[in-house]
Amino acid sequence: MDSKQKLSPTAKAFFTKTLKILSQSGIPFLVGGGYAMKRHARLDRPARDLDIFVTPGDAERVLRLFAGMGFQVEMTFPHWLGKIYRGRTYVDVIFSSGNGVAAVDALWFEHATADIVLNQHVRLCPPEEMIWSKAYVMERERFDGADVNHLILACGEELDWKRLLWRFGAHRVVLLSHLILFLFVYPSEAERVPDWVWDDLLTELEAERRMSAMADPICRGTLLSREQYLGAVVQGYRDARLVPQGTMTHEDVRTWTKAAREEKPQS
Repeated sequence: MDSKQKLSPTAKAFFTKTLKILSQSGIPFLVGGGYAMKRHARLDRPARDLDIFVTPGDAERVLRLFAGMGFQVEMTFPHWLGKIYRGRTYVDVIFSSGNGVAAVDALWFEHATADIVLNQHVRLCPPEEMIWSKAYVMERERFDGADVNHLILACGEELDWKRLLWRFGAHRVVLLSHLILFLFVYPSEAERVPDWVWDDLLTELEAERRMSAMADPICRGTLLSREQYLGAVVQGYRDARLVPQGTMTHEDVRTWTKAAREEKPQS
């Protein structure tokens, strides 16, 4: 579908019905994706799909609910994503991220924003959690850094920076990399990021640099791209996605990698 193309009447009706069913079900859910970006970042771009966010414990409940109503459903990737289908159109049911890092929890709902989507009263994913999950998307075919920049530009002065840094935990250098890119893209808007955030992250960067010589041979690139750093794993680097460092099992990684290779266009 072309990026400027609006929702078809069929898709719009399906998405609207999905929101109505979920609202009546009592299962807590949030709307993310293009609808949340349009509200938080004030982007004038059409939302072409529907991303529903639920906790991991509610993902199966949502799929069972729609299956019981005659919809085709699947748990596409058991570590983060399910789908609800109507023909070739689908709704994503998201409960974590592809790298297993950004699991949906109670704080997503506590800080959600009320809005109206497709004439339905809903709650949107918070901008802090959107930045957190999008910051890791650095695939060869998709990079969400622009969305991160849009969110910082629009929301930076109101963001809960303490919660955002807490979300990144030991991966704060990923956030720092995006802030540096933001400074490059919008040099006149540096004040959107508090001085103390820069100070904290730059101090941590220097500490991590000094400790790097003693670090275990681990590749954290697999948290950023599901395929581009697999060669490092073959060479003996530990995959940062796998437990105990990460949250994914070997089977999760195999399934996620297989899907990446199947999605590649044939040359």
